Amino acid sequence: MRMRFSSLGSGSRGNGTLVERHSTSLLVDCGFSVKQTLQRLARLEAVPEAITAILVTHEHGDHISGVAALARRYQIPIWATHGSAMQFSAGELPELNIFSSHDCFEIGDIEISPFPVPHDAREPSQFIFSDGEHRLGMLTDVGSITPHIEASLSGCDALLLESNYDVDLLEKSDYPAALKARISGYRGHLSNHQTAALLARIDCSRLQHFAAAHLSEQNNSPEIVRVILAEALNCEPAWVAIADQVHGLSWRQLG
Repeated sequence: MRMRFSSLGSGSRGNGTLVERHSTSLLVDCGFSVKQTLQRLARLEAVPEAITAILVTHEHGDHISGVAALARRYQIPIWATHGSAMQFSAGELPELNIFSSHDCFEIGDIEISPFPVPHDAREPSQFIFSDGEHRLGMLTDVGSITPHIEASLSGCDALLLESNYDVDLLEKSDYPAALKARISGYRGHLSNHQTAALLARIDCSRLQHFAAAHLSEQNNSPEIVRVILAEALNCEPAWVAIADQVHGLSWRQLG
């Protein structure tokens, strides 16, 4: 089986992404209760016993709140940076592995290339996944784009990218000024136009799949995202998939 990916759900109320190849199944983050996670896995015809490892991007609750409980129940190893691992208590996990966001490593049939990102967490990272033939780039929870991020994501066969907020909707929202500043700040989240600008700067010639993720339910909409990102990708809006909060994203296979 070639590499494939899906989303359990993406947004401020919980996140989880599955990446699989052959018998290797990686869960990136788990911001749902065990009960919710099992329901969302079942929707994708997946089972927790098949999960090889859980990778942690950073320690915010919508990404990590269900990690420890799921790992303990099903004896799943965890991989995290030193900064993200500080969130866990000693002995809380069955197995904790530390990775550097500058060094590649392998888990089963998948090579993982982490890269650091600007976000208001201790040591956040995002990932490129490779099966030796195809590359999947994942980028959520980042406030600004660095040259290293651009280089990492360029030339991928599939992308799952944050498109968190519409600038006008955020500005007109009833969010407190401090929260607006955090979201739109250097270490906050990406706006639709920031994501579009990123897509315009990187090599997208190999793209088989593109999905927008981590959309704000209050300050964005799939319709707005599809129009803006389709223009950047020179594609039809319908081709832009959305990993949403409730339904996630169905399986996408590379190759």
